[in-house]
Amino acid sequence: MGSEPNVAPRRDLFDLTGRVALVTGGARGVGRMIAEGLVAYGARVYITSRDRVAGETTARQMCATGGECRSLVAELVGAAGARALADALREREPALHVLVHNAGAAEVAAFEDFTELQWDRVMDVNVRAPFFVTQALLDLLCAGASRERPAKVIHVSSVDAIGLNACEAYSYGASKAALNQLTRQLAARLIDRNIVVSAIAPGAFASDMNRAARDRPERLAKRVPAGRIGTPDDIAGAAIYLASRAGDYVVGGTLVVDGGFAYALPTHGQPLEGA
Repeated sequence: MGSEPNVAPRRDLFDLTGRVALVTGGARGVGRMIAEGLVAYGARVYITSRDRVAGETTARQMCATGGECRSLVAELVGAAGARALADALREREPALHVLVHNAGAAEVAAFEDFTELQWDRVMDVNVRAPFFVTQALLDLLCAGASRERPAKVIHVSSVDAIGLNACEAYSYGASKAALNQLTRQLAARLIDRNIVVSAIAPGAFASDMNRAARDRPERLAKRVPAGRIGTPDDIAGAAIYLASRAGDYVVGGTLVVDGGFAYALPTHGQPLEGA
């Protein structure tokens, strides 16, 4: 029997040149970290924000580094908002290669005081929007997909979908667990259209949503086995991997990027604070 030939890794595994990407909520926080990484590796990136000024400012800053980034104003609540975003992108691009669902919401309140409005707002942004935005952009994703170069849909989940958070963010953890299941179901449904669906579950990254990581990184780092909170390179690297040729065979999986927190401390005896 002959041995398998040695094949050297391709140097272009992570190259995104010529790929069009859309990152929801890409003007700040984890979304901006991901968008900057995609821009750096050659993608033409669109970011969404509810704040026109914030979105355009971020896009200009990314373009100043020599990349391509444009901002779209979007209110991602309900199917109508998803269709409006799809129409705006369709006016600018004939195909979409990478769709990153990063826009998210969190609410914190005591169990006895948690309201229906708080529950619904988080579920609408974190679960409903990814489903209907993907549905609205399906034609552009199909146009950008082939067997040799699949299109990618990447959900930004959370370690809160895996373990417990010290904060009483009831709808947030539930929404991210639902998003992980949606990842698996959409992956099974869309793979025959050459669309690969996967997810990233970040741990502690400094952002407006995770104020503990932003304001008290040294304190929070003591609870993470890696001894630090996440950096922009950590989350951008994960997104680039899944968005590029390197991640083509990751179908329906959730990549946990948390410095070992979720699995090293499964009972969350020292839980993370902040969503």
